[in-house]
Amino acid sequence: MRKNGIEAKAMTLETDLLAALRGIAPHPAARGLMDDAAVLGDLVLTHDMIVEGVHFLPTDPPADIAWKLVAVNLSDLAAKGAVPLGVLTGTGLTQDSSWNAAFVEGLGAALAALNVPLLGGDTVAMPAGAPRTLGLTAIGRATGPVPSRSGGDVGDGLYVAGTIGDAGLGLAIAMGRMAGPSDLVTAYRRPRPLLDMGQALAGQVTAMMDVSDGLLIDALRLAEASGAGVAIDLDAIPMSDAARSLGEDRAARLRAATAGDDYALLFTSALPLRHLPQRPHRIGQLVRQPGLHLHDSTGPVPLPDQLGWLHQG
Repeated sequence: MRKNGIEAKAMTLETDLLAALRGIAPHPAARGLMDDAAVLGDLVLTHDMIVEGVHFLPTDPPADIAWKLVAVNLSDLAAKGAVPLGVLTGTGLTQDSSWNAAFVEGLGAALAALNVPLLGGDTVAMPAGAPRTLGLTAIGRATGPVPSRSGGDVGDGLYVAGTIGDAGLGLAIAMGRMAGPSDLVTAYRRPRPLLDMGQALAGQVTAMMDVSDGLLIDALRLAEASGAGVAIDLDAIPMSDAARSLGEDRAARLRAATAGDDYALLFTSALPLRHLPQRPHRIGQLVRQPGLHLHDSTGPVPLPDQLGWLHQG
């Protein structure tokens, strides 16, 4: 099998660190640190950080950065079918008091819009010139079974709820690399966690996660956690009208599938899906042959050199 973007690279700092952390996280709630959240009784806990220059641009409005901080964490709860109970923040303070004030105002607006309370947190002064670094812990309550990444089986259908590629295009537009609809910039700056969809799916799926690092890399992660391979029909990947207006050929779809920051829900199911707030899109299935296998209407598609975002050392 052709080496993919994960297998062909040397061990990364993230991989090394996670391997070390798994050795000191034997509690069942940690799920072996193989999932996006911990499950402690009926509580679901997750923590994500965003860093200037990595997850957002220095020119992004502070209110949008606050929104994204909340939304990406609630997206992890959505992938577990959980109802948000509250959040704790970790804020790296800079000397820019006007930016800090705008961030706090935006955080309040985001919490109100997404209907989740702020329960506490911590602040720390950042060294001069350091990138803005922000963290958030989200706490939710399970509404039923809590899906993991690892529950899929060979033959299960692979589905996406939401669209793929908008945020990647929006980032390129925000950076001035291309022109395009403002809806795409909004998708990059203000993702919408699919909480209602996650809660409706939780009892019907075999495995579920959100798409943060790119559809291809996250699909491979879900398949590997489930002890399977995955076959994906590139033509079936759902793209918005705004994204399709900028291209929907093979190259455009590969860019969409590797860009990341979508926060769609990716899941597997062996049964028909019922009573959902939106229609998911079947894009493939788990297969016996390990690895990622792409095709479209013309036949097999070679894997791109990079399947998505990977934290590299």
